[in-house]
Amino acid sequence: MAENAVQGGTGDIPSGGRPTRPDLAEMVAPLLRTLMAAEQPVLDAHGLTMWAYAVLLHLDETPIRTQAALAEAIRADKTRIIAVLDDLESRALIARRPDPKDRRARLLSLTEEGRRLRDTVQTAIQKGEDRLLAQLPAADRDGFLRGLQALSALAEPGAGDPGQGTTGRRPPPPQ
Repeated sequence: MAENAVQGGTGDIPSGGRPTRPDLAEMVAPLLRTLMAAEQPVLDAHGLTMWAYAVLLHLDETPIRTQAALAEAIRADKTRIIAVLDDLESRALIARRPDPKDRRARLLSLTEEGRRLRDTVQTAIQKGEDRLLAQLPAADRDGFLRGLQALSALAEPGAGDPGQGTTGRRPPPPQ
């Protein structure tokens, strides 16, 4: 793979030759597995699954109207997320209350305890990420994070086909 060093932009395919960089999934998948393995002990220490953590990260100040909307937002199966929500609610980490505009729907929101736990876990996870990121020069680290945020925004549900570049969503502004 050393001969496939990452080049500066898109279309780095010599005429009639082999691409000069690895596929994105080839580069990202091992990193993702490493990051998830590093997160697991932190989640275990706080009694959270990856899906429970995803719920805590997604719920914030604004309640989400339905469990189905939350499941779609975090890309979880809406039938399987119910047990995760039941567990979080039983631990007083989230609240489910009837929507005053439609009593059949439930508003989902974080409790203060859920917010504290989310912040504690996220801080611990990001400390580990910071150790990994510290291995990059500062300019590369900042560029990597900006690029990753932009690509992540393009891959969000409802953003369109990320491979086509016409998503209707703007990437986050440079920092």
